[in-house]
Amino acid sequence: MSVENILKDLGPKLEGSINHFEDELATIHTGRASANLVDTILVDLYGSKQSIKQIASITIPEPRQILIQPWDKGATGQIESAIRNSNLGFSPVNNGDSVRVIIPELTEERRKDIIKVTKEKAEEAKVSIRTSRTESWNIIKKLKVDGVIGEDEMYRGEHRIQEEVDKANHKIEEILAKKEKELMEI
Repeated sequence: MSVENILKDLGPKLEGSINHFEDELATIHTGRASANLVDTILVDLYGSKQSIKQIASITIPEPRQILIQPWDKGATGQIESAIRNSNLGFSPVNNGDSVRVIIPELTEERRKDIIKVTKEKAEEAKVSIRTSRTESWNIIKKLKVDGVIGEDEMYRGEHRIQEEVDKANHKIEEILAKKEKELMEI
């Protein structure tokens, strides 16, 4: 294994941490309707748990409203229950053949709480990135101990790993800043 291979392995790990962070933020409620807010909620239906997106169509008829139309109209009660029990703070309305979710207006206090949660998610992503960096650095140090690479190449590898980690951390910060701005818009 070479330093180049280690860097090639590191790239997808860092990208995975960034993508996971973006997925986590997509489920955070910003006061605007988005299918991402409810599509992964699990509904107990037909003896198994299925996400809403697997059993219904999700549309956004208005900026603060989500309309869920199950393919089986008998599933509206279970969908309503699942949303109510999801701890998202939504009050779904079952009108027989669909479920309507009105997104409540965010208060200033709630916005600050949500920003705190987004910062925690960003820190989790950075921890994941640091873990990937440590793993890659340990492999490079082992290559040096085994005599596969020299000391100069080891330190060049460390520098290149740190450059990739810095880029990934910068991307996390950009995504976080964008989400914070979105949350503070009234």
